[in-house]
Amino acid sequence: MAGGFASSDLGKRAKLYNGRITSYFILACLVGSLGGSLFGYDLGVSGGVTSMDDFLKEFFPTVYRRKQAHLHETDYCKYDNQLLTLFTSALYFAGLLSTFGASPVTRKYGRRVSIMVGAVSFFCGGAVNAAAVNIAMLILGRILLGVGIGFGNQAVPLYLSEISPPKIRGAVNQLFQLTTCLGILVAYIINYFTERIHPWGWRLSLGLACVPATVMFVGGVFLPETPNSLVEQGRLEEARRILEKVRGTQKVDVEFQDLKEASEAARAVKHPFRNLLRRKNRPQLVIGALGIPAFQQLSGMNSILFYAPVIFQSLGFGSGAALYSSIITGSMLVLGALVSMATVDRVGRRALFMEAGIQMILSMVVVAVTLALKFGHGESLSKGLAALLVVAICAFVVAYGWSWGPLGWLVPSEIFPLETRSAGQSMVVCVNLFFTAAIAQCFLASLCHLRWGVFLLFASLIVIMSLFIFFLLPETKQVPIEEMFHLWEDHWFWKRIVLSDGGDEKPPPPNKPAPQ
Repeated sequence: MAGGFASSDLGKRAKLYNGRITSYFILACLVGSLGGSLFGYDLGVSGGVTSMDDFLKEFFPTVYRRKQAHLHETDYCKYDNQLLTLFTSALYFAGLLSTFGASPVTRKYGRRVSIMVGAVSFFCGGAVNAAAVNIAMLILGRILLGVGIGFGNQAVPLYLSEISPPKIRGAVNQLFQLTTCLGILVAYIINYFTERIHPWGWRLSLGLACVPATVMFVGGVFLPETPNSLVEQGRLEEARRILEKVRGTQKVDVEFQDLKEASEAARAVKHPFRNLLRRKNRPQLVIGALGIPAFQQLSGMNSILFYAPVIFQSLGFGSGAALYSSIITGSMLVLGALVSMATVDRVGRRALFMEAGIQMILSMVVVAVTLALKFGHGESLSKGLAALLVVAICAFVVAYGWSWGPLGWLVPSEIFPLETRSAGQSMVVCVNLFFTAAIAQCFLASLCHLRWGVFLLFASLIVIMSLFIFFLLPETKQVPIEEMFHLWEDHWFWKRIVLSDGGDEKPPPPNKPAPQ
């Protein structure tokens, strides 16, 4: 079977886990998921700010003059400026590098510490950007924001996956995506109003990034560390106490034993990054660390999020109409995240990936064909074509919102074994941010030179992404993280690789499921 679905034994041991949804667990999830709001707010605010006249006049006067010359016309090249795109992409290059520092911090000191470090750095970046008087300060602020994103994106998905019961792990992990989407939507709404505040509205948009950072830091003071991390650090009594408190019961023997055995395997691995290259970890490396985070950005979604106001203005929408259209697309992203949370643990990861792939391909084709009808400079779009563009982009965004957006973080965070989980998540964030930065830096130039063809390029990439998922990713819903290795042993393709690993650093054999 192409999908390589799990055998019937998978998840049986998880049925022995006890617990309920406690208020302590809910608080931990809400505070932990605030990390997504940092990422989302920046995604949403940067594109809006770079389309504001006051911001462009102060820092990018050449772009401002070009924009005014073609304000109400289709002009694919009006925002093609590498220094302007560096303002956006500098954050993601900084995040890429900082995630390697985040990995040892997350592993040695815990997920909670990394989340709080990310909040402090993000706060400082927002403050510097709000006070910027030259491009150097803008870039410095973006770098500090990037460090915050690197630490937060490395630790938050791990935190949410580890603190969740297997049956609802998918929905809980997607709180990260939901808060990301809400952050984007809030940023769009703020930009819509601050664009009217002259001449410092853009400073307010950038400075308000300090608010979610402050909330996350203060919440982090009261946030419990995950039992997985405490066991990994050798703090067994504290780990059991937290596990009992989060699960709302003292009957946690089976789950706690699984955590200890996974930790013993983790301590046996001295070089987690090197261990990622082992044949037994090849599926996690190819799917989780490389394929999914790269494809998540190559879908073209973040280009639309970064530059939604810019895209709409380039296509002839006025400044206010562009920001208003961005609010609509941001709302669609939140809707998609809610749909995904409600369905991911029932229909599974693969079904959402495949359906959304078809919808996203069709949407990009519609956008490309629509633009091709008005190919060239200096032509105004009719109201009908403009409405069709907004509908097509919204269909693309909502499909991404219930598939590659949340699942791009969920699936990698749940498939790595404990011994490589922190290193693996660092690779996920690194690859994700590298392609995020590359797409951010290249998109406006690509829009200028390829014009409507850039959307056909994204459609082609989504075809490849969907085939990748269909053939190589098994279904992971409701499979305990500690039993995930069975998926690869049963998969039509991966079993030939993982079962041939003859390395020395093998973890102890896992417990067999209890007789039913």
